[in-house]
Amino acid sequence: MFQAGPRNLLTDVDGLLVGNAENATLRSGVSVVLCETPSVASVDVRGGAPGTRETDLLDPSCWVDRVDAICLSGGSAFGLSAADGVMRWLREQGRGIAIGDVVVPIVPAAILFDLLNGGDKKWEWPPYRELGYQASGRAAHDFALGNAGAGLGAKAGDLKGGLGSASAVDPQSGLQVGALVAVNARGYTTMNGLPHFWAWSLEQAGEFGGLEPPPRGVGLAVSHARADLTHDPADAVRHDPRANTTIAVIATNARLDKASAQRLAMMAQDGLARAIRPVHTPQDGDTVFAIATGRHDLGADPLALGEIGTLAADCLARAVARGVYHARTLGAAQSWKEVFGR
Repeated sequence: MFQAGPRNLLTDVDGLLVGNAENATLRSGVSVVLCETPSVASVDVRGGAPGTRETDLLDPSCWVDRVDAICLSGGSAFGLSAADGVMRWLREQGRGIAIGDVVVPIVPAAILFDLLNGGDKKWEWPPYRELGYQASGRAAHDFALGNAGAGLGAKAGDLKGGLGSASAVDPQSGLQVGALVAVNARGYTTMNGLPHFWAWSLEQAGEFGGLEPPPRGVGLAVSHARADLTHDPADAVRHDPRANTTIAVIATNARLDKASAQRLAMMAQDGLARAIRPVHTPQDGDTVFAIATGRHDLGADPLALGEIGTLAADCLARAVARGVYHARTLGAAQSWKEVFGR
C-alpha cells in the first residue's frame, strides 16, 4: 500500500539529497539533486523550446549511464552555467568519472525562464555558477518548497509558481518513488477560477489544502476559460508564450537500466498533463529527468516498471500542486493563498 513518505519529498528516495540557493534581488535560484553515489539516469523532453545541458548523454545509446547530480535553474539559457558550480563542488569532493588523473562530474541540467519577473538581471557575469555551488553545499534530506531554489522566480498561469515535491513509498516492499519540480508553466494549475488544483483527486492527507471536491462538471470546462483573471493584463510574462517551462526530476530506489529510466521519465510526463493545462506547448521547455538509485531489487516482475511509472506520474502531479500551494506572492505574481484567501 503506497503512501506519502515521512517527509513527502523527493528525498524519501534513499540515496538522494536536495539543495537550494536563491538570490532575492535577482528573484531567481537553483535547485540541485545530489546523488550520494553515482546513479542511473535518463530524461524525456516534451516541450518545444527546451534549455538543457548533457541531455544527449542520457540517451540509452550513449556510454555514460550514471550521474552525480542533476541541476534545475532559473535564468533561461544563462542559468545553464549553474551546472559549472555543481561540478566544482563535486570535484572538490572527488566525485565524478575518473579518466586518467582527471575527475569529471556528470551533471545534466535544465532551465526555466524567469527573466521578466522584476528582479535585477543587470549582471556582468551570470550569477548562477555561484548559486549552483551554494545549492550543492546545502544539499540535505529536508528542504523548502514554494519560493525556493529554481522555483523562486517562477509563475504558474495567473498564480505564483514554485518548487514542489512529493513522494510515494510502500513500507512493506520498500519501493520508493519521489518527484521534484520547478513549476513555471504558462498553463493553469487550478480549475477555471476555482481554488481547486487540477491534481486535486490525487491529494494525500491535505497536502495542498484539503479542499472539498470541486463542483460537478468543472473538470470538463475549457482550461483557459477562466471565471476570473487575477493577473495583471499588462503582465509581459503571462502574455508572451515563450516565458514559461516546467522542469522536474523523478526518482526511485528501484534498480533500473538506462532504457528503463528513460521510460520512467516518459511515463512521468503524464503527471504534468494531469496537473497543468495546457502543457507541452511549442514554446514550453518541459523536461523530466529520471534517477534510479538502484537500492531496491524489482525481481523479474514484467509489470513493475509500468507500476513505478504510474506512481511517478501521480507524484509529479502532486508535486506541481504543492509547488504552487506553498508559493508566496512575489512582485506582481500573486500566491494561491492570497488569491483564494486560504
